[in-house]
Amino acid sequence: MSETIFEALRESHKAQRSLMRSLMLSKPGEHRVHVFTELRVELAAHEAAEERYLYVDILMDDRGLNSARDALSDHHKMDKLVEDLQTQDHKGRGWTSTVKKLSNALHDHLREEEKIFFQISGKILSATQKTTLARKYRKNYREMRVKLTAA
Repeated sequence: MSETIFEALRESHKAQRSLMRSLMLSKPGEHRVHVFTELRVELAAHEAAEERYLYVDILMDDRGLNSARDALSDHHKMDKLVEDLQTQDHKGRGWTSTVKKLSNALHDHLREEEKIFFQISGKILSATQKTTLARKYRKNYREMRVKLTAA
C-alpha cells in the first residue's frame, strides 16, 4: 500500500516535535541558533507544502472549511512567533518566553491536526487522492527545504 498524505505529514510533525524539544532545552549560543534555524526551515517548508497539497482540497469541501481555516490561522500565529524570535536576542528572557509560546502553539496545532483535522480530511479525500497528495507534498516539501536553507 502506498504512503498517504497523513503519514507524510506525521513524519514532519515528528521532526518538528524533536526540534522544538531540542530548542527548549538549548542554552544560548551557536547550537541554539542552529536548532532554531532548523526548526524555522522545517516549519516553513512543511506549512507551505501542507497548505498547497492538503488544505486547498479540504477548503473546497464544506465539511472541512472550518477546520482548514482554523489550521491556517494556527500557521499564521506560529509564523508570527517565528518572526518575533528572529528579531530578538536569543540570549534573553524574552526569547525564551517566545519559544515557550511557540512550543505551546505548535504542540496544540499538531495535536488538533492529528486528532481532528486528519479524520475530517480522511472522510473527504479518496484513497487515490491521499497517495497522490503524499507524493506532491513530499516533492514540494523537499523543494521548499532546499530553497529556504539557501536563503
